[in-house]
Amino acid sequence: MSNKASDNLHRLIKAMSKTEKRYFKVFSSRHIIGEQNNYERLFDAIDQQEEYNEEKVLKKFKGEDFTKRFSIAKSRLYQSVLQSLDAFHANSSIDAQLKRQIHWAEILYKKSLYDQSLKLLKSARKVAEKNERMTSLIEIRNWEKRIIEKDNYEGISKKDLSKILEKDEEIVNRLTIFNNLWNVKSRIFQALYQRGKARSEKELKQFKKIIDHVALENSETNMIGENAYLHNHLYSAYYYGIGDYETSYNYLISNLKLIEEKPHIFKEEPNIYMSVLTNAIYLGTHLKKYDDAAKFLEMLNELPDKLKINKNEDLELRIFAISKTAELALYSQKREFKKGIELIPQIEETMLQYEDKMSSVRKASIYFNIAVLYFWESHYNEALKWTNQLLNNIEIDKTLDIHCFGQLLNLVIHLELENKSLIPYTLRSTKRYLDTRNRTYTFETIFLEFINELLKKRQDKSEQELYESLSNQLKELEIDPFERHVFEYFDFTHWAELKAAEAKSTPKEESESY
Repeated sequence: MSNKASDNLHRLIKAMSKTEKRYFKVFSSRHIIGEQNNYERLFDAIDQQEEYNEEKVLKKFKGEDFTKRFSIAKSRLYQSVLQSLDAFHANSSIDAQLKRQIHWAEILYKKSLYDQSLKLLKSARKVAEKNERMTSLIEIRNWEKRIIEKDNYEGISKKDLSKILEKDEEIVNRLTIFNNLWNVKSRIFQALYQRGKARSEKELKQFKKIIDHVALENSETNMIGENAYLHNHLYSAYYYGIGDYETSYNYLISNLKLIEEKPHIFKEEPNIYMSVLTNAIYLGTHLKKYDDAAKFLEMLNELPDKLKINKNEDLELRIFAISKTAELALYSQKREFKKGIELIPQIEETMLQYEDKMSSVRKASIYFNIAVLYFWESHYNEALKWTNQLLNNIEIDKTLDIHCFGQLLNLVIHLELENKSLIPYTLRSTKRYLDTRNRTYTFETIFLEFINELLKKRQDKSEQELYESLSNQLKELEIDPFERHVFEYFDFTHWAELKAAEAKSTPKEESESY
């Protein structure tokens, strides 16, 4: 059993905003009796630490009575902080308001003030129905039923009971549909995160097998609100996974329209709006719908003001990471490499600020896109610096596509830099990486065989012929539904064409073998 002191209290306090911390001081002065001063002193001492060090805290309060049962003191302070946050955020969301109203209705019911309880429940039910809060509706209706039962169903007709049953069945059906959709959506996204898009008939069948399990009973009446969003969400992911970008994009646009039409349902879920916009930017870019992608990027940056969300560090970080990744990719796809490179100093400065708080996948995506921009402007050493950042300095699931294509781009950069001593080692390392993760698909096999052929001392083909052969093979892969998504990361075909032209213009006596 670990003797390490828990840092839960420290992490909770550090997660609080300045306003929340000020409110805690006011709350503790009103609600904590006897040990208020000790709680505030302990709160401040822990808040001052960047990393939690319990020994230093105990040393600071040496001789104080509460240190003799310090774990109890921490637990009580933790609960007090949560209570203050509960009071502070009591009306911060529809769900919080409904929970509070239901609790008030319960109090009134237990004091036999049934008419007042029922009035409050009816008010809460209207809010829950408008905002499609199904789980809250179940709680509200359960309390309404208790009030009906307490008078032995006096004044309730068979027709009333039938309506109650009918409404209950509707709510249960909608929740069942939601659970089915959520389950299938999660399985699709799990497959995408672990393996990426389908690269073979076997993987295509796996995706189809998942989508075949969607249960859509009563879909016409229940495919509204959040269920409609989930339906569009899972199908956009499914079609993305099998490489049908146009259909996936159409489902994303349907979700954007749904969110715009029902802002009251989604306004408290900015992450949903951000996710849909991000995916629409990505697919719009790769479908060459550049104007749409730019419009969605602008919408993403304006989202906090549009939804009237209080800006905080987490929100700013998410929008920065998502928007800059999308913007870099957009410039890369449009071949406006210089414009993309102009963003890099600002991105580097912000990333230094958020370095420890950004997710590994977000950092990896930014690093890869920066490397691509530098590569196409022939700044190969800069490009190498960023691929090395991706491959060596980020803890990331190495089965992800971004890591795989980071390896391949790294190999291409070494070719451009003519790092002859490093290329054989990098090739072996890349091949071993792909073999151990079962990622030797057609593109990877062709590309590694090309590099191997290029390294041979005695070649059957000239360097120009090797690059031309590679270019022709890659052009065929670009129309293969299982292989074409490779070229979304980096335009390997264009690079091979440029290298073939370069080799053609270089006299044979000047050309050196790798």
